[in-house]
Amino acid sequence: MKPVLVNPHHVKKSKELDDNNPTKNDRKDPKVIAGLIKDGRYSYPYLPDGVYADLRTASNLRFQMQSELTRIQNRISRWFSIYFPEYKDVYGNPDAKSGMMILKVAPLPEDIVTLGVEGVNRIWREAKLKAVGLKRAKTLYEAAEHSIGNREGETAARLEIRMLLEDYESRAARLQEIMTLIETLVKQIPMAEKLMEIKGVGIKTVSGFLAEVGDISRFDNPKQLQKLAGLAIKENSSGKHKGETTITKRGRKRLRYLLFEVAMSLVSKNTEFSQLHQYYTTRRINPLKKMQSLMAVACKLIRIFYVMLTKQVDYDPQKMIGDIRRPEIYLQAA
Repeated sequence: MKPVLVNPHHVKKSKELDDNNPTKNDRKDPKVIAGLIKDGRYSYPYLPDGVYADLRTASNLRFQMQSELTRIQNRISRWFSIYFPEYKDVYGNPDAKSGMMILKVAPLPEDIVTLGVEGVNRIWREAKLKAVGLKRAKTLYEAAEHSIGNREGETAARLEIRMLLEDYESRAARLQEIMTLIETLVKQIPMAEKLMEIKGVGIKTVSGFLAEVGDISRFDNPKQLQKLAGLAIKENSSGKHKGETTITKRGRKRLRYLLFEVAMSLVSKNTEFSQLHQYYTTRRINPLKKMQSLMAVACKLIRIFYVMLTKQVDYDPQKMIGDIRRPEIYLQAA
C-alpha cells in the first residue's frame, strides 16, 4: 500500500460541501480527507533518492547555515552601532577579514588607540595581508580616536564581540564545507555543470534547482515545472470582465525564490536575457511590468533547463533568441 497526499488547501475548501458548516475539528477533518481520497483527489508524494536526496538535504543545510550566518552578521552590525559606529565608515563590509583580525585583539575603540597605527599594521603584516597597510591602519586609528560609541559595559562588550566573531567563523567554515559537498554532488548529475555555462547562472542556482525539482525525467513538460514553482498563471474573469493575470504562488516557495533571484541576475549580466526583458517591457501590445517580465524570464529559464537536462544539449544563445516569436505588430512604436 502506497501512502498518498491530500492537499491541505483542498481540505479547507471542501469542508463545507456536505454540511454547509465552516466548522473545523479533529472529528470532521478525517471524513473530509477520506472523501477526497475516495474521489481520487490525491497525489503521490515524491521522495528523492540517490544523489538527489543528498543534494536536497545539503541544499536545505546551506539555506539554514546561510540564515544563521546572516543573523550573526546582523548582530555584529548592531554591536558596531552601539560601541564603534565609525567602524562602518572604515569598512563597508562589517565582516572584512582584516577588520576581524583587529577586533580579536582590540575590539573597542580605546583598545585600537592603545594598539596604535604601527600595532595595527604589524598584525596585518604578520598575517601577510597584502590588501591593507599603513593608510588603512591610520584610517582605523583615527576613527577609533574620535569614536562616539558607548563606553559603558566594556567588559561584557568585549565578551560579546568575541563570541559573535567565533560564531561567525564557525558558521562560515560549515557553509564552505556544505558548498564543497554540493559541488561534488552536482558533478554526479548528467548535464548539470552545463547549466552553469549560461552567464548569470552559478552553482547555488543549479544545486538549488535540482534539489527542489529532483529527477527531472519525472516531468512530461516544462509547464509542470512551472506549476511546481508556483509560477503557473491564474486569472479571475467573469463574463465581459477580464481579470488581471497573476502567478498562483502555489508550489515550492524556495524554488520560486531561487528562480526570481537568478532572473534578476540574468537580466543584469546576460545579454540575451537582457534583450528578452527589454522586449517584454517595451512591446507596444501587452507590455509587461518589470516584475511580470522577471517572472516570464524565470519561466523561460525553466524551459531552457528542462530541454538541456532531458535532451542532453548545450545552451545555444542564438537559438534562445531566435525561438522567441515577435510579431511585427508587437514591435511597432506606440
